[in-house]
Amino acid sequence: MRSSSGAHARVVEEIHVEAGSADWLGQAVNLVLALLAVIVLFPVFLLIGLVVKLTSRGPIFYTQERVGLDRRALGRADLNHRRRSDLGGQPFTIYKFRTMRVDAERESGAVWAQQDDPRVTPVGRFLRQYRLDELPQLLNVLRGEMNIVGPRPERPSIFAELRGHIAEYPLRQRAKPGITGLAQISHHYDRSLDDVRRKVHFDLEYIRVGNEIDGQLADGRAIATTPAKALALLRAQLAESSANCSRPTTM
Repeated sequence: MRSSSGAHARVVEEIHVEAGSADWLGQAVNLVLALLAVIVLFPVFLLIGLVVKLTSRGPIFYTQERVGLDRRALGRADLNHRRRSDLGGQPFTIYKFRTMRVDAERESGAVWAQQDDPRVTPVGRFLRQYRLDELPQLLNVLRGEMNIVGPRPERPSIFAELRGHIAEYPLRQRAKPGITGLAQISHHYDRSLDDVRRKVHFDLEYIRVGNEIDGQLADGRAIATTPAKALALLRAQLAESSANCSRPTTM
């Protein structure tokens, strides 16, 4: 079921493409954090890679095409005529530690992950539980395709399906995709459309707060804000909003 057009319009007004000083500053912060994380976690990379290779048949890494940042102007279809097909954003190759059998989608194709999914290897189940399978995406951050924090990127085929059911879903692409985000730490892996709707809400709130932070930087002050601080700010705002909604009204 689609959201109302009025609500969709209000969301569009609050979302804009990352640009300007906050863009290069945020990119620099992400590159530094990713480089430090790769150096510090390199022994962990080696250990996970060895365990994956010794416990199941197939490659250590799993690559897949995902939909990335959409830099096109909102509501300006006349500026987007050069694209032969609308994927929803710039496609890129994502890297992960392999957590499933090599033939996991040979017959089923792209499907929702299930609780106790039989396609997942024993080691893969542990990696997915603690999100360790996402660590190779630090390479995507170094390549400039992702941030540390942001909406999770989706496959083109699943993206096309979801935007047909959730009007606001393409707006997630107004921010560069991330390894983790508020949606990931607040909710489990997607198993249904309802799960996706909840995560879209968190993603758009994260982008909206990011836009407010960009506005604070507009006066020319060079304030370095990390993704972790942005998440903390958003969680505080959501907690305050929830508390206000739970307060009894007086007559």
